[in-house]
Amino acid sequence: MMIRRFSCFLLFLCLSFPVAGRAQEGGVANAEPSMEQRVSDLEAYINNVGRGSDSADSTVKSNVGGSGPGHNAWMMVSAALVLFMTLPGLALFYGGLVRTKNVLSVLAQCLGIAGLVTILWWAVGYSLVFSRGGPVFGDLSFAFLKGVGSNPNTDYSYWVSHNVFSMYQMMFAIITPALIIGAIAERMKFTAVIAFVTLWMFAVYFPVAHMIWGIDGIMNGMWNAASRVKAIDFAGGIVVHMTSGWSALILCLILGKRIGFGKELMAPHNMVLCMVGTGMLWVGWYGFNAGSALASDGVAANAFTTTTLAAAVASFTWAVMEYALKRKPSILGFCSGAIAGLAMVTPACGFIDTSSAVIVGLVAAIVSFFACFKLKAWLGYDDALDTFGVHAVGGTLGAFLAGIMATPGANAGLLANLKDVVGKTLWLEQLKAIGLIMTLSIVATAVIACLVKFTIGLRAETGVEREGLDLPEHGEAGYTF
Repeated sequence: MMIRRFSCFLLFLCLSFPVAGRAQEGGVANAEPSMEQRVSDLEAYINNVGRGSDSADSTVKSNVGGSGPGHNAWMMVSAALVLFMTLPGLALFYGGLVRTKNVLSVLAQCLGIAGLVTILWWAVGYSLVFSRGGPVFGDLSFAFLKGVGSNPNTDYSYWVSHNVFSMYQMMFAIITPALIIGAIAERMKFTAVIAFVTLWMFAVYFPVAHMIWGIDGIMNGMWNAASRVKAIDFAGGIVVHMTSGWSALILCLILGKRIGFGKELMAPHNMVLCMVGTGMLWVGWYGFNAGSALASDGVAANAFTTTTLAAAVASFTWAVMEYALKRKPSILGFCSGAIAGLAMVTPACGFIDTSSAVIVGLVAAIVSFFACFKLKAWLGYDDALDTFGVHAVGGTLGAFLAGIMATPGANAGLLANLKDVVGKTLWLEQLKAIGLIMTLSIVATAVIACLVKFTIGLRAETGVEREGLDLPEHGEAGYTF
């Protein structure tokens, strides 16, 4: 009995004295956090801000270490949703819009781009975009995903694993060049597509993504206080839709029109596939837009809402315009309107309120409808599946509208480095970014297209194009009748 009482007394003494600081780990004492610090860390997780131990002068290591399970889970789901946009969403959307003899060529191009870009991203792409290094490119510190583990990279998120973040961003890198193939469908060789995309990623996508989203990017107005252009792009209106859309226009001009364009019927072969692909794109776009909050927080919720409103309003408005002009609202019209609304709201979705989202949807339908049906006819270019009319026009105008409509009420992060321009001259900063990205996309695409054209050739042979690309290039047919 005496021994038991003495043991209880010793345990009481141990618990009564504060825990001494433990050995230094990397220069920071690993002492046990107090109850207040533990509660503060849990609040930081819920509010998606940094732990106390993330601060430079911290002397206590947090017990809430690594990634946050809720935010990490949302980002893994979002990454899968963005991949779902390309495979199978975009593949089916584009595949349904081409003629029967070319459906597999579109699917093969989407699959080929997915594999190619993944390899480039693993080797150097992720590092060039998201490591620190300079205003235009990052360095090679993350090459081959070295050091990209499960702990967060706090340059971009306090609660999302670095490897999950890298995979999420890789899905954006995959779908961007895949959008281009809509403009050059039914006539560009598969080998030329792969060669073009390889060079285009280094000349256009990697530098633009770093300039807009990289922590030290020259146009990252949100998080780089030293940025020269204070631009915003929440989910890729500039990085994804502008680059792909303007590049698509230049590439289709250099490639030339399809044989029989304007003389033969080139109607979509399967509107059911197109509709199914559109639905997949719309669903996947929630990962694209809401996922760009990099957390399951209020900003993500707002982006989810504005994305829904803009897409639905644009889809309905496009069909209404068709009814007013032709008395026949088409499935293609509903689908085109939805994609136009999604593309135009993308750069703004995390910065605007619901009323602005409705306006974006209306503008998207009206302007993209005009670009696809009037502008293309006036100028006579063969943008086969309207990549330019939807993505270039939508991304460019959406980026501009973001500068006008962005409000700290939707995203308090706008006050970090943009409080002097938001609601005032932010639209001027957006115009600067738009001009720079348009110039880079146009010039780089022209150079790359000419280089590929005069080396391996861009276009399929005349006989192959007339027969369709599926059998000659891939040895398979989409349908056996």
